[in-house]
Amino acid sequence: MLISLCALFWQTGCESKKEEKKEEVEFLVTSPLKRDTIATKEYVCQIHAISHIEMRALEKGYLQKIFVDEGQAVTKGQRMFQIMPMLYEAEQQKAQAEASFAEIEYRNTKALADSNIVSKNELALARAKWDKAKAELSLASVHLGFTDIRAPFNGIMDHFQVRLGSLVGEGDLLTTLSDNSKMWVYFNVPEAEYLDYKTRPANEGPLKVGLLMANNKLFEYPGFVETIEADFNNQTGNIAFRATFPNPKKLLRHGETGSIQVVVPLKNALLIPQKATFEVLEKKYVYVVDKNNVIRSREITIAAELPNIFVVQAGLNKDDKILLEGLRQVRENEKIKYRLAKPDSVISHLNLYAE
Repeated sequence: MLISLCALFWQTGCESKKEEKKEEVEFLVTSPLKRDTIATKEYVCQIHAISHIEMRALEKGYLQKIFVDEGQAVTKGQRMFQIMPMLYEAEQQKAQAEASFAEIEYRNTKALADSNIVSKNELALARAKWDKAKAELSLASVHLGFTDIRAPFNGIMDHFQVRLGSLVGEGDLLTTLSDNSKMWVYFNVPEAEYLDYKTRPANEGPLKVGLLMANNKLFEYPGFVETIEADFNNQTGNIAFRATFPNPKKLLRHGETGSIQVVVPLKNALLIPQKATFEVLEKKYVYVVDKNNVIRSREITIAAELPNIFVVQAGLNKDDKILLEGLRQVRENEKIKYRLAKPDSVISHLNLYAE
């Protein structure tokens, strides 16, 4: 019994020492920092060429020549394809001959009409035949011109849908052509942010945006929002914005994806370090130290996310004390000993872009 009592006293003493040791742990606590800063919002986007068209055959026949190559840059008016023109050349020659015959017939009839040998009606009929022949000649010339396919604007060729010697029909797709001198970038914006944009002062001009490419690098030229679609998507509550980006180095291509970055100024934002938060069921919480040095968890709402920083929308005020380190070492309603760190000193060691 004596041995058992000694062991019990020893164990109790050890536990007391552990509790004392635990109480001696000093935790680091800070407060939210209130200051003006900027936040960057990102939107998934689709990148389109300012002009992207399908090149189709307007006449049927064999593809006789291809003057360009896939991926080649072409200039406006440059020859791209030629459909075998012999049939259309023959039709033009036939129409030319008929027009010449009708002209001679008209001039002869006019000479007779001037001598009152034939009536004015016969002269008018001859004139109509000549006009018809000239119209058919113009139509034959147009058909012949359609066999010579040229670039309608400066652009970049896509892959061929046909090969040399292919028999193409009217309307068959030959290739696509993209004008990449400027790019139209589309992204969807929630209704609340759309209203914020539309109520901006007019003197601020178009909204300036950046483009984060698929390799996580920022496109070197900024873009500007120039157009907003007419209707909201009732299922998502979003509306599409269109930003225009210059593309002098032709780096961007039609069909690319990326993210639009919009810099939003935040006035009197409440900032806390991200490491001071924890998550439960997709909700953000912090430990708040009350006036009795007891910690209690509190849910917060995040307005924006900066590098290593959260901008708090609701749940905290600037006078609250929040646990900065040791979140896994404490329990709810536990009394702690702490050391208060100045919020500006804490924030200054993080990647904050503030005004």
